[in-house]
Amino acid sequence: MTADYPYLARMPKFEKDGIPSLTGFRRESIARSVVLAVRDPLVVGEGAGEDQIASELDDAKLVARTGLFTTLTGTYRGVPISVVLGGSGSPEAELALMDLFNYTDCDTVIRIGGCGGWGRNVRVGDVVISSGAVRDEGMTKAHVKAEYPAVADYRVVAAMVAEAEALGAPHHVGVTRSGDSEYTGWGKPGPGGYLQEEHKQIIDYWHRAGILNTDRESAAVLTLAALYGRRGGSVCSVGDNVVTGEDHRSGSGQNYAIRVGLGALARLAA
Repeated sequence: MTADYPYLARMPKFEKDGIPSLTGFRRESIARSVVLAVRDPLVVGEGAGEDQIASELDDAKLVARTGLFTTLTGTYRGVPISVVLGGSGSPEAELALMDLFNYTDCDTVIRIGGCGGWGRNVRVGDVVISSGAVRDEGMTKAHVKAEYPAVADYRVVAAMVAEAEALGAPHHVGVTRSGDSEYTGWGKPGPGGYLQEEHKQIIDYWHRAGILNTDRESAAVLTLAALYGRRGGSVCSVGDNVVTGEDHRSGSGQNYAIRVGLGALARLAA
């Protein structure tokens, strides 16, 4: 497919001795099941610590660290799982996902993180399991046209639902909206109160369309996992809801989201 592409040989390869420079992944140290997470201060609190995902693993060991990503591998219920921690947003998620798909044997990748609720029945502290995502960000459109759906793998969704039910976690299954902007693109004024009329319609528009929650990474994980033949999923804790007016509570529901995600990976591996 790319054999006659004249620029292929000129593309820089950011690797050294077969190890990607941006992530530092080594094939032998990355599990087949991977969690992609953001270093996010908004999911810390109410019992959820800064390194809560890694602390849930048994025998977690640092296996890679670069200026962009920190990766640990351990086990959960005896199943090897790697956790990749990086920055926020779809473009940074792409860097980790491409290295996972190019340099490791990862076959399942899920996002565990936080989100804002936009569904009227979605409460702070609930968990949202994404069945699909609105690709309202830019990165995935560089891989495939906007008509391509961002759909979670049905096996991942089923495993997450089973785990949420077993835990008694308040949960919802539905569509997430992923975007790039934290301000005007989410209906939030920029400096000086800058807001266009179109921005004022965003929340109502997607609320009427039945969106449950909004974040920055779910569409990236679901789209690229499906496009490149892996299983993808996303589970997020709800920290606030601008539609219902529930104020933000840092860390609310995050412990549930972590255990739903890790438990789902263990179920899938079993």
